Amino acid sequence: MRPLTFDNSFLRETPGDTLPGNVRRQIFKACWSRVAATPVSAPQVVAHSREVAALLGLSEADVTDPDFAAVFTGNTEPAGAEPYAACYGGHQFGGWAGQLGDGRALSLGEVVHDDQRWEVQLKGAGPTPYSRRGDGRAVLRSSVREFLCSEAMHHLGVPTTRALSLVTTGDPVLRDMFYDGRAAYEPGAVVCRVAPSFLRFGSYEIHASRRDEQTLRALVAHTLSRHFPELGPVSHDSVIGMVQQVARLTAVMAAHWMRVGFVHGVMNTDNMSILGLTIDYGPYGWLDDYDETWTPNTTDAQHRRYRYGQQPAVCHWNLACFARSLVPLVDATEPLQEALDSYGPAFLAEHQAQTAAKLGLRAWLDGDEDLHVALRGLLSAVETDMTLFYRHLADVPVADGVAERALPLEVAFYKPDEIGDEHRRLLGEWLDLYAARVRSDGWDPSERIAAMNAANPRYVLRNYLAQEAIDAATAGDPSRIRTLLDVLRRPYTDQPDHEDVAAKRPDWARTRAGCSMLSCSS
Repeated sequence: MRPLTFDNSFLRETPGDTLPGNVRRQIFKACWSRVAATPVSAPQVVAHSREVAALLGLSEADVTDPDFAAVFTGNTEPAGAEPYAACYGGHQFGGWAGQLGDGRALSLGEVVHDDQRWEVQLKGAGPTPYSRRGDGRAVLRSSVREFLCSEAMHHLGVPTTRALSLVTTGDPVLRDMFYDGRAAYEPGAVVCRVAPSFLRFGSYEIHASRRDEQTLRALVAHTLSRHFPELGPVSHDSVIGMVQQVARLTAVMAAHWMRVGFVHGVMNTDNMSILGLTIDYGPYGWLDDYDETWTPNTTDAQHRRYRYGQQPAVCHWNLACFARSLVPLVDATEPLQEALDSYGPAFLAEHQAQTAAKLGLRAWLDGDEDLHVALRGLLSAVETDMTLFYRHLADVPVADGVAERALPLEVAFYKPDEIGDEHRRLLGEWLDLYAARVRSDGWDPSERIAAMNAANPRYVLRNYLAQEAIDAATAGDPSRIRTLLDVLRRPYTDQPDHEDVAAKRPDWARTRAGCSMLSCSS
């Protein structure tokens, strides 16, 4: 495998842990701790993203080199790497949790290629000083889900961290999947995650909570220099500008989540990227039937804090936590509040633009909100597959006087025979209003269909699809992972050989573990 070029600015520009040894403890006045990966017995590459490999300057031949599996499980430390685990805290389910940190991930460093810089991180490479009671490992099922979803989200156009590789370790990992006392051994794996940075809101909160202004200032200085250089060095104005930038990026990300029906499931502040990237794919899920109250996280089942319809508001709450952590660096809080308040208009503008695209409207106009609210009510009233409904909405005839406009949408209903006449009447009336609105834009029919198909995916990583791939890989056949990855590279393009990937959730997947809700255990 060809050598990677490392230049580890984060370690140079921020303070690190001065105590040696991989001992689990509270770590103060530091943004990171040096730590080496724990070797695994039999690393084997299961799947990789050729696009992410190219970002790092690696070829397909490099991936087949035995050194690739060794490097990206941590068995071999590449020249120039300086492995470390990051220190951060977080608000979890609305309460401050104190120090968290990279408990089962470590960063090899920053790889520079084609004038771009990428932090390369191994998830599941062994314990770190932040592991608390964990073993630092990851199981195959969670690793498959993270690998596939990272890349699926990218190809959907959703801001996200990326995944280079999925490598099995040959070592079993003990997990209690549902916290019910029935722990069992599962296959272990390591995912190599790649992003411009894995800094998150909690990276700043931890130092503010400890009143450690010196470390906080150093971290903000690095953040500005590395990610927002146009704002200049640390000052009142640059900190305010950074909050505005983070709010804008977060708004764009949240709007994309809503567009494709993605539910993060664990939107704690330690899982919120300062770059507006979807980060930490744990108990996430995709809406099958449209339900704004749905959460994929069993831990969140009672209060549903992180339900689909609540995600934009939670982003705002999390941003407030981030902004509060920066108060020590500014001489007045009012400008911070104003910067925070920019999130609402930014999200609304982005959400309206993306919703207009989903509906095939040239632009969002006065009155379109009423049309959209009425549609959300219809989608919620009976079990309606969100992805299929919007995809086939493009096939609805919009000419004046057309009867039975709803026929192309029958495929989206889970129980079409049980839908009553009243709902069909209301849907027909809505489609007449919708058709009139589309006609007012003067679309050429083929132009409208192409525009809608570019906004509404044909293929998403439905929970049951991921679980089928996990089941097969656990039984020794990883080919389904690679097939899904290939289909999800082109989520907006009809692929006749893979229509099974577009099918709505089967009945057997309604309540099965991994297909409906998941725990945080991985």
